Formats: sequence, C-alpha cells, structure tokens
Amino acid sequence: MMYDVPSASPTPAVFTSRTEFALASIKQGILSGRFTPGQALVESEIAQELGVSKTPVREALKTLEMSGLVVVRPYSGTRVRELTMSDAVAIYDLRLLLEPEAVRRSVARGLDLDIATSALDDAGATDDAPTRSLANRTFHAALWAEAGNPVLLEMLESLRDRTALVAVSTWARRPSWELEAQEHRSILRAAEAGDADEASDLTRAHISGFLDRLQRKGGEA
Repeated sequence: MMYDVPSASPTPAVFTSRTEFALASIKQGILSGRFTPGQALVESEIAQELGVSKTPVREALKTLEMSGLVVVRPYSGTRVRELTMSDAVAIYDLRLLLEPEAVRRSVARGLDLDIATSALDDAGATDDAPTRSLANRTFHAALWAEAGNPVLLEMLESLRDRTALVAVSTWARRPSWELEAQEHRSILRAAEAGDADEASDLTRAHISGFLDRLQRKGGEA
C-alpha cells in the first residue's frame, strides 16, 4: 500500500512503508511548527490522525530522537525538543564551520541551481512564516547538495532539521526576512556566476550575521 504525506508537506512524496510515512509526517509537523517546541507527541493520537497503528509511529519517534528533533523521557513520554539560546548558537556555530566550505565545493563542481532558484522564489512569494522558513532551508540545502562528501552532507542535513527548531522558538519570532532574502539573492548570483569562493564568503557572512542577530533574539537564516 502507498501512503501520501499530508498536504502540509512542501514536497509531496509517496512512501511504501507505514514507518516511513509516519516519520515524514511527524517530521513535517515539527519542521513546519505545527508541533511546537515542548509539545507532547502521543503515539495513539498521532496513529489515529495518520490512520496507522502505534508501531510505525513509535519507530518514527525513535528515529526522530536520534536526529535530535524530539526527546524521550521515562514516565513523561515524547516531546518536541525545546532549544535554549545556547543550543541555537551551537547549531549555527557548527553551520558556520561546515556550510561555507560545502557551498564552495558544491559550486566548484557545477551544481544545478534550479532547486535553489525555485526555493528562493517560493520564499519570496509567501507571507506564511513556516512555508517561507522551509523554502529558505531548501535553498541552503540545494547550494551544498553537490559538495561530494557524504559525511559532510549528513551532518548538514541534521543541522538543517535543527535549524527549523530555532525558527519556531518563541525567542526567534521577529526574523529579518527582507535582509536575509537580499543575502540569499547575492549568494545565488555568485553561484550562477560559478564563483565558488564568493558564494562561500557570502554564505559565511550570511550565517555569521544571523548569529549576531540571534544573540539579540531575532532572525531567520
């Protein structure tokens, strides 16, 4: 049997197992902010909503625990992870170390920029904060997708998910969308020109600028 991810997903997909379907659906709920930081994730309720048994939901939650999106505590159940400001700074500090080099390598390899361009257009065409946030993360991921190091990509993908938790945190509700959209366009122009070093430098400045704004309690990268 095939399962469609709910329409909230920005990229509709079909999965062949109940566990994959549950994982994608719950993850989408977290990344979009539908499941808020600290919210309890009750297996039976999610299973009923998705039309599956509790087993695939349980397996999905175990996977999400390993990725850092949820926490499981004895006797209190599973909840969406709540990030402290220190957590968020650590996430973006690691992005600052890894992402500019990944972008440099990816641009140097001559990546296809259709996904990045489309994501940037999507981000600019919506006033819905979760949709725009997801589009922005798609933009960033498209720029480092061809870095050529699977371990590096795995680490960045994990950071990409955790970035979503920063975006939906209560102390990050005033993102400077216009400034960051301009920075995204500059990065894209450098990538289109094939200037790997410039794209890397602009990415580094973009993330570093967000870190500064984050510590003043605002921003979305």
